[in-house]
Amino acid sequence: MACAYCQNYKFSQKGEGREVDFSELAQFMLELQSLDCHNINLVTPTHVVPQILVALNIAVSKGLKIPLIYNSSGYELPQTIKMLEGIIDVYLVDMRYADKKASLKYSDAPDYPKYNQESVIEMQRQVGVAEFDNNDIIKKGLIIRHLVLPNNISGTRKIMKFIAEKISTETYISLMSQYAPYYKAQQISEISRRITSEEYEEAKKIMDEFGLYNGWTQDSHGLEHLAGVHIKSNLKEK
Repeated sequence: MACAYCQNYKFSQKGEGREVDFSELAQFMLELQSLDCHNINLVTPTHVVPQILVALNIAVSKGLKIPLIYNSSGYELPQTIKMLEGIIDVYLVDMRYADKKASLKYSDAPDYPKYNQESVIEMQRQVGVAEFDNNDIIKKGLIIRHLVLPNNISGTRKIMKFIAEKISTETYISLMSQYAPYYKAQQISEISRRITSEEYEEAKKIMDEFGLYNGWTQDSHGLEHLAGVHIKSNLKEK
């Protein structure tokens, strides 16, 4: 993907960063485990899956055992996800667009909804509904992120309907309000602003309408704004 509003565009589209070899990547994973990290979070890994698998083979042989998270924009070939069965413990995946014209215009991602939906179905088949330990740390399962975009460009209703009908109403969803017009977005009128409180409230109502109560919302303007507020905790408080 090449999102016009990507906040990490320097890495995703400008080539910043440096290459590492298999052994160095494996060592990074082992060092994170030695620091008592809860998991290995593989962020936007799709284009280097073969290299990651080689590094994992090295790391596992040297004692890597914490869960692996596949943290993805959701623009995946289903056959790539099928290759990862039995390897990935947690899929943390975006469902960004319900309309292929929008995905092409704003992220240069042709047919995003088709590949996204097929891949999310495969992810659900592999790992199921998210499971957490006694400290609320995820151990296994699927979490779907949905970034609410201005002017309903993300197609929230269609996406929530798909999740409820094709995945599970028990699915954990992170409903994100954090959109900001980074990178090229300020030159595109319909995405040149933050979302309104009304737009976000409408997205929350849609989740309720489809019986999707597991997950997190971003209602706070303090430190919790990006971390999210647990939906079930809110329900208990009410």
